[in-house]
Amino acid sequence: MTQIITALSEISDRYDALFVDLWGCVHNGVNAFPEAVAALKAYRQRGGIVVLVTNSPKPRAGVAVQLETFGVPQDAYDTIATSGDSARAAMYTGAVGENVYFMGEWRRDEGFFEPLEVIDTPVTITRVPLQEAEGIVCCGPFDPMANPDVNRADFLYAKTKGMKLLCANPDIVVDRGETREWCAGALAKLYTEMGGESLYFGKPHPPIYDLARRRLAALGTDIPDSAILAIGDGVLTDIAGAMGEDIDSLFISGGLAASETKTGHSPDPDALNIYLSKENSAPTFTIGQLR
Repeated sequence: MTQIITALSEISDRYDALFVDLWGCVHNGVNAFPEAVAALKAYRQRGGIVVLVTNSPKPRAGVAVQLETFGVPQDAYDTIATSGDSARAAMYTGAVGENVYFMGEWRRDEGFFEPLEVIDTPVTITRVPLQEAEGIVCCGPFDPMANPDVNRADFLYAKTKGMKLLCANPDIVVDRGETREWCAGALAKLYTEMGGESLYFGKPHPPIYDLARRRLAALGTDIPDSAILAIGDGVLTDIAGAMGEDIDSLFISGGLAASETKTGHSPDPDALNIYLSKENSAPTFTIGQLR
């Protein structure tokens, strides 16, 4: 059974590093959460290392710029690992071919196609119409408010052509302020349900955790998994990923599952246990909001 806590400081001395989700934990897609920022800064001041591990399809440089606009200062974290960077590496090694059909908002997601220097011999990626594509690169829906079912006709065509869909963000939904939006994970889920093949690189899948460990090692540290705490508000992404990697986890119940867990300052214990049992999830700890 998960242990409910009221502040990160109650358990943070047990861990040398944090793998921290962003959306719903540190910001709401519009503004930073001041208490979360303060908690991360305090943890770093005590010598801990903060790795932001996000399912954003953006490269880490783009996430850093975005965080600044939200009001998350650079001294609240040490480094960033993004689903986008992990997925980009696969794209530039030809995981879905060279001629790809792009799904997303180009003005937001064009950074996904920036050159990736860590690949020795990258393939040349060309964006083409669906009828000319070898595969699909999905950073998100064209319209985040539209039901994913609007893509059924295109997905049926892609499936019959044997195209793979590279999912740059496995999240199903996010809350931007008070508005819930669909993410790339919802489209990949639909494509898989229709019989297509989707490739995932963000949480809860192993590639992003491998990237996070590499980013941690690049800081000159050698920290075992037993000394890492994963923090997030998604039981199907953050907590499932941590469980799969055998990493302790802190569930933020006041994020995506705020209503199901009846979270005010803290979750209702009975509602929390019912929710976690239903989702077959077992976070080590739970807190209402990161603070």
